[in-house]
Amino acid sequence: MKQRKANQRLQGNPKKAFSNKNLQLNFSQRTRILPGLIIEEIGKSKFNSMIGLVDRERVDAQLYDDYETAKAREKRLAKEARAQEVQAKNAALGKKVKEQSTMKGMKGRGEASFYRVTCKDNGKGMPHDDIPNMFGRVLSGTKYGLKQTRGKFGLGAKMALIWSKMSTGLPIEISSSMKAQSYISFCRLDIDIHRNIPHIHLHEKRNNDDWWHGAEIQVVIEGNWTTYRSKILHYMRQMAVITPYAQFLFRFISDAPDKNVTIKFARRTDVMPPVPLETKHHPSSVDLLLIKRLIAETSKQNLLQFLQHEFVNIGKSLAERLIGEMGPEFSPKMVVKSLTDQQIVRINQLFRQAKFDDPTGDCLSPAGEYNLRLGIIKELHPDMVATYSGSAQVFEGHPFIVEAGVSVGGKDVKQGLNIFRFANRIPLLFEQGADVVTRTALKRINWGSYKINQTQDKIGVFVSVVSTKIPFKGTGKEYIGDDINEIATAVKSAIQQCCIQLKSKIIKKMLAREQQERKRNLSRYIPDATNAVYDVLKHMSQSHASKKKRYSGEEAEILGNITANLITKETIKEKLAEHVEKVDYEMALEYATQTGVTEEPREDIFIQTLDPENKFIEFQSPIFVFRLVC
Repeated sequence: MKQRKANQRLQGNPKKAFSNKNLQLNFSQRTRILPGLIIEEIGKSKFNSMIGLVDRERVDAQLYDDYETAKAREKRLAKEARAQEVQAKNAALGKKVKEQSTMKGMKGRGEASFYRVTCKDNGKGMPHDDIPNMFGRVLSGTKYGLKQTRGKFGLGAKMALIWSKMSTGLPIEISSSMKAQSYISFCRLDIDIHRNIPHIHLHEKRNNDDWWHGAEIQVVIEGNWTTYRSKILHYMRQMAVITPYAQFLFRFISDAPDKNVTIKFARRTDVMPPVPLETKHHPSSVDLLLIKRLIAETSKQNLLQFLQHEFVNIGKSLAERLIGEMGPEFSPKMVVKSLTDQQIVRINQLFRQAKFDDPTGDCLSPAGEYNLRLGIIKELHPDMVATYSGSAQVFEGHPFIVEAGVSVGGKDVKQGLNIFRFANRIPLLFEQGADVVTRTALKRINWGSYKINQTQDKIGVFVSVVSTKIPFKGTGKEYIGDDINEIATAVKSAIQQCCIQLKSKIIKKMLAREQQERKRNLSRYIPDATNAVYDVLKHMSQSHASKKKRYSGEEAEILGNITANLITKETIKEKLAEHVEKVDYEMALEYATQTGVTEEPREDIFIQTLDPENKFIEFQSPIFVFRLVC
């Protein structure tokens, strides 16, 4: 029943598929979905045919921005010829040849690049009648409920539609079907910006012979793939880190085959974080406008019931004490909707001054150490990684949880600090320098004390903050400010806990390296020691044989073996090598005994994915999942 209600909430509030800025795949992350994203480059002629515009030859060439006079053309060609000569000379000398850059001014301002962006998933789908308002009406949804949400504004798909309308004039196309639905809802629409209503071009039901369910959104926009290619791929990679349970397929299709890109971010696990729960407001987090709205919308009759049921951490006894503190004009039985503006201000003032228990973090849905660790390993392949998930803390009446991961080494990782920031499991790409995570990692962590070289090592710092209210700064909501002490302290503590774990691993690695170096040094002297020992024994055996000096017992036996060639240089060399191995093992065992290390050498094992029909009992912890197959 609980799952059904969660699904109903998801069906009724599919916020957004992507934005033209960061292509957020939010449908996929809410409902166990495998999304696909395709960006297709559209040439000028193809775009003109899409909008019904006929290509025309230029009549007045001088009218265009990219017009080039004969003198300018002669000057450009001479410059290109000189550059080619320099390149030829460098090539003859074996020097590195730089690619010749495209000359400036050769591309006019009017030659825009157009792209068809398609986002498709196999999720719950959307109700047929709700699609126009979901995409064609700004602020048609609601975010008044206090809940951890993945989006930032709730305007992603609508902003993509508006950008399409501004840059290309083409409508957005939506296809959707819900589970066990015999038809596919198809809608082509744009938005009437002035009246804030959807302008529907086509809205119909089509046959669903394959019983497909999910949503597909297609929009044509103007953009610059060359400039923002790295940002888009970086965003997709970060999404793969924070959601290892999702599988993304990204494709860029161009008329030039060498520009095509296909990247698949594979799923590593099917264990998903729990669905975040909606909660009531904490008294210390509300403002005057919110109190007025709650009063207008409440179904409770009197003030006592209103305080008890519209806020968390206010029981009956505390509500009665608060009413008594408000003044003689307040009473528990007074009608809540009869409160005057002055009385509401008094309630707000008391909420700000009174002491309340902190809210719990039960309503939050962090990624979890298990998923965060898997995501880092899957995408970066580091030499070592440590993760930490802190307990729920509070700022301004809102609970929050900070999770962190720190990795050393890895694939496609630059030297120094590589910082990955997440807010409610959404990657943050821009304005990194002002973010609390960046400033903490750069200024408040003494990496050297944890045996980590901040400039030479390849360090990955991953910090995820989840909360019912992320304290973004700036209009773009792209970074978390450094001025909230509770969050700054929690971020620093989480990173430090990861560094403490790594320090022990690094020290063990350093000791193992020193041990190998000792063994290598001892082994290097084995040939010289063998020759010296054998020469001494040979001389002693000759003295023993000539009776110049007699030996007895074991000494005589050894010297006899030397004379009989039963002990040779190779024999001594083997015995010295065995002795070095024995000493090395004894020193390692002594170290393990002193430090309490009892681990045996481990090997990577790969377990096949369970068939959906398998029955198993699942035990979960923050860092591992154990399944007992029945």
